[in-house]
Amino acid sequence: MPTTQDKQFDILQQRFNSFIETLETMEPEHVDLEEIDRLIQMIGDLEEKCKQIKEQE
Repeated sequence: MPTTQDKQFDILQQRFNSFIETLETMEPEHVDLEEIDRLIQMIGDLEEKCKQIKEQE
């Protein structure tokens, strides 16, 4: 049975995969400020989730 930490790692992996998929679909010459802000927010979310997991150890 998966532990809470295992579930948290799964969530983190899903968020990271979403971030990578978003990056892969962007065309660098057509990226606007709104998309860059969204990427920054996604990185912030990943960082926050990492902190939460680390605190649970």
